[in-house]
Amino acid sequence: MSSNSTLTALRRTVEQLRLEASVERIKVSQAAADLQQFCLQNASKDALVVGVPAGSNPFREPRSCTLL
Repeated sequence: MSSNSTLTALRRTVEQLRLEASVERIKVSQAAADLQQFCLQNASKDALVVGVPAGSNPFREPRSCTLL
């Protein structure tokens, strides 16, 4: 039984390696350029870059209410 389970594990490993070898890859320089372009295109929508409008900020300090 031990050699049978070893053989099964090796077959799974080979299948996983074949799967990983068939994945389409791109150069790191191309991936970095694509990422930079994406960031620049979406910077106007990024709350960390442009800030959050005061009216829609869920983390703003609560306003105190006073009754006169």
